[in-house]
Amino acid sequence: MTIHYTIRELIPYINWDYFFYAWGMHTKPQAEKDRLRQEAETVLTEIEDKYTIYGLFELIDAHSDGDDVVVKGNRRIPFLRQQQPGSEFLCLADFIHPTYDRIGVFATSVDIGMEKDFDSDPYMKMMVQLLADRLAEAAAERMHEEIRKNYWGYAPDEHLTMQQLHVEQFQGIRPAVGYPSLPDTSLNFVLNELIDMRQIGIRLTESGAMKPHASVSGLMIAHPKAHYFSLGTIGEDQLSDYARRRGLPVEVIRKFLSSHL
Repeated sequence: MTIHYTIRELIPYINWDYFFYAWGMHTKPQAEKDRLRQEAETVLTEIEDKYTIYGLFELIDAHSDGDDVVVKGNRRIPFLRQQQPGSEFLCLADFIHPTYDRIGVFATSVDIGMEKDFDSDPYMKMMVQLLADRLAEAAAERMHEEIRKNYWGYAPDEHLTMQQLHVEQFQGIRPAVGYPSLPDTSLNFVLNELIDMRQIGIRLTESGAMKPHASVSGLMIAHPKAHYFSLGTIGEDQLSDYARRRGLPVEVIRKFLSSHL
């Protein structure tokens, strides 16, 4: 399912802390951050009628099989497991029932013009790019909320403040590709086979990175005990096993996971 969002309706969902961090302003006095936010909100007002933010998701019947999640057509989404001593030895597949469950696959993105229309103005180019990043994340936040309460409906009575949403006090998790528990960006190729990201203008590079840059992709898991974790370092044994499950040569997977070896 595709959803179109206006900038105006996503502004309340923007996490400004990450915006300040991107500017290197997170340690500055609050007054300076307030001025930057006011400038950003002025820019958002100026461009809010020019661009659309897009969401795409599908809720899919699924079950776990070892460290894989099996979805429609017996397709497999392979995951990696923590294997460092002292870790919980978690894998995202642990939060999917081995007999029957559901999993959400999603992507969000912005109009490509937000990354191309300001090349002649370096300040505006950076401002709009960083706002585009926040809007793509805000769209994921808003869409996930709608899914929990309505489309999937496993939390119909959820009533959280924006601050509670930003610190993820809701049931379930939304691990994004490229983040600590799901670090292999090439997994986007697997997700793309399931939801066809071209529907919202996303194209994938050879490494699985998304264009526009201001795009987010990942999974939605409803298990009440699901939580985020960092994968950490993986060994050669798991690298080989993961490559086998991905159906790719070990050396190709090694490139994708080089920072975790």
